[in-house]
Amino acid sequence: MSAHDAGAGPAAAPAHEAAADPVAAPARIPVMIPWLGEDEARAASDAVLSGWVAQGPRVAEFERAFAERVGAEHGIAVSSCTTALHLSLIALDLGPGDEVVVPSLSFIATANAVRYVGAQPVFADVEEATGNLTPATVDAVVTPRTKAVIAVHQGGVPADVHALRAACADRGLALVEDAACGIGATVGGKSVGQGALLAAWSFHPRKVITTGEGGMVTTDNADWAERLRRLREHGMNVSAAQRHASSKPIAEAYLEVGYNFRMTDIQAAVGLVQLGKLDEIVARRRFLAARYAQLLAGVPGLTPVRDPAHGEGNFQSYWVLLAEEFPVGRDELLAALAGAGISARRGIMASHLEPAYAGHGAAALPVTERITKDSLILPLFHTMTEEQQDRVVAVLREQAGG
Repeated sequence: MSAHDAGAGPAAAPAHEAAADPVAAPARIPVMIPWLGEDEARAASDAVLSGWVAQGPRVAEFERAFAERVGAEHGIAVSSCTTALHLSLIALDLGPGDEVVVPSLSFIATANAVRYVGAQPVFADVEEATGNLTPATVDAVVTPRTKAVIAVHQGGVPADVHALRAACADRGLALVEDAACGIGATVGGKSVGQGALLAAWSFHPRKVITTGEGGMVTTDNADWAERLRRLREHGMNVSAAQRHASSKPIAEAYLEVGYNFRMTDIQAAVGLVQLGKLDEIVARRRFLAARYAQLLAGVPGLTPVRDPAHGEGNFQSYWVLLAEEFPVGRDELLAALAGAGISARRGIMASHLEPAYAGHGAAALPVTERITKDSLILPLFHTMTEEQQDRVVAVLREQAGG
């Protein structure tokens, strides 16, 4: 599963409940729990009590703070990463007859957004080590109709965007970054999304920071930013917040067909608190990922995800790839983990194999199909304990025959 998808699941039982019965079975380990607390609850409550709960001043503040964090000139808050991708493709004026190269190895929204504008998604393969597009995999499927490429920072592993940007520039193609999972990851020491034409972000509960649902477009292009702010609000030339702030009546005009892709101030209030925690969250996830790597180093037939040479990931998802000779298959391993009270997930989906894309032509995608068949996502979340990690690793060792 790409980290676009999947709900966060219920929180673990409170510690005092887990300790109440010394002979009770250990509490179930979830695959992910968002790190939310009193500060987020207070921020959301303050937004409600302010009387302004729709898109308003907190959304504008969140946009500014988020754009500054990722090194972009403009942030446009929207309802999801899917709508962020949709608006990004509109900004590029893509439509029927155009092709957009996308990885099949991604949550299906990446390909669907291309269809939303009437263009055709063309599936490209990925490299095994990162699950991301490369210039070579893009070049293999480019045609005279190709107008753009969407590069996904899969599971928080940064794609080599410097190489991809150069390759796209050589071919006259626009590069959009699907950074749904990317906040806190870096390429060459700089934030994922910095310098992007357009980058789309997610704040779903499975992501490193969350607003419940929600997304963001970032760009350095002021004209695109102005247009996308209109489009997210039905194409109005004056936002609702601007009309309410004016001392004089304003008659808005609808300049083009738009959408209702707005974020609420309640969500933005939570997002601001979460953004302030980002460094701590990423540091904790990287610590846990390093510990997993150390514990799994002696388990034969498992290849854990790791940082690429060109950057550092945020480990939004921690996946392992099974060797063909691993004693049990991926689904059997998932069942063994579930039987031990551990929630894991199948690996990242391959969109071209889903019924929604039946009959949709695709080139051979051997690496994509290998990863989607033989990988699984292990639990990793901010409050995960070392004892919980040890339980996960013990099952993997047992199934590996160790």
